[in-house]
Amino acid sequence: MGGNELKYIQNAFDTNWISQYGANIDEFENSLETYLGNNSYVTALSSGTAAIHLALRLLNVEEGDFVICQSFTFVATANPILYLKAIPVFVDSESQTWNMCPDALEEAIKYCIQQGKKPKAIITVSLYGMPFKVDEILRISKEYEIPIVEDSAEALGSKYKGQPCGTFGDISVISFNGNKIITTGGGGILISRNASVKSRALFLATQAKDKEEFYSHSEIGYNYRIDNIAAGIGRGQLETLEEKITQRRKNHDFYQGMVKNSDHIELFSAPNSDFFSNYWLNTIVLKNNYSKEKLRSKFSQNNIETRYLWKPMHLQPLYKGYLFFGNNLCGTLFEAGLCLPSGTNLTDESRARISEVLENEIH
Repeated sequence: MGGNELKYIQNAFDTNWISQYGANIDEFENSLETYLGNNSYVTALSSGTAAIHLALRLLNVEEGDFVICQSFTFVATANPILYLKAIPVFVDSESQTWNMCPDALEEAIKYCIQQGKKPKAIITVSLYGMPFKVDEILRISKEYEIPIVEDSAEALGSKYKGQPCGTFGDISVISFNGNKIITTGGGGILISRNASVKSRALFLATQAKDKEEFYSHSEIGYNYRIDNIAAGIGRGQLETLEEKITQRRKNHDFYQGMVKNSDHIELFSAPNSDFFSNYWLNTIVLKNNYSKEKLRSKFSQNNIETRYLWKPMHLQPLYKGYLFFGNNLCGTLFEAGLCLPSGTNLTDESRARISEVLENEIH
């Protein structure tokens, strides 16, 4: 917590606005629109997952439609496709950003068109805070006239060629879940390109109430609006965002210094200066037959937690029957990779403990 969260929460209590209306919501959205720039219209919601679901609704995804989705991601990216009874088509990653492979994407699009159904949307992800290959993916999107849902759940503060993640999609999404770089406890935003889409998103997120004096509903809606207390937490958190980005990137510099001469530990890093990552999580890939379980065990013995990378969607039991395009690079990364401690509150003492483990395992 940054300190001002309690001030904004107290304001919600003092004004007696603790539900889905209040000044914190308006100010949180306004601040995010200013931060993101690029003609961004922000709708604050109860989760990033809700935002993806609404994004697909706004793009008129319906039962039986194809939706192309990056396979290497958390399940929340893909599940809203099934909410709408649409058909996910999974696409592999490329090696530089670990995000959607343009070649595999185009292959998937051509297949869908051959089946007589052009995909309704492409969901691309900025994994672990690393921007996807924006120029290549946008070119394909425009060529085939398929809108992009940009899942920047993990990428607030990341940029591609100086432009913030969350501003590249036809509709974009950022998460404020408890593990993200800033949090509202649980929450997210939908970012659209014009006021009419924001208005439509807000309508659907508040139970799709018709403009009548009584409760009238002509289409299905959802209880997806953020509450004024959570938005107050978000206001306080947003004030410390740049500090948190600096700290995450400091963590990355620490790991880079540790493993730069290693024969079998490779740190996932930005491919060039076009990509500015918030390094939400620092991740490594083990090479030369070095066992990730061995390293994970060494950390665990020293009471240091590591995590597996996301298991790709096309390898999940829930999605095993769906199409996948690519060479399974993301499956290889999953088998060889680990997430290392990356919190903004990682102390020098903690880094020293991590160093002791890594120094014994680097060569």
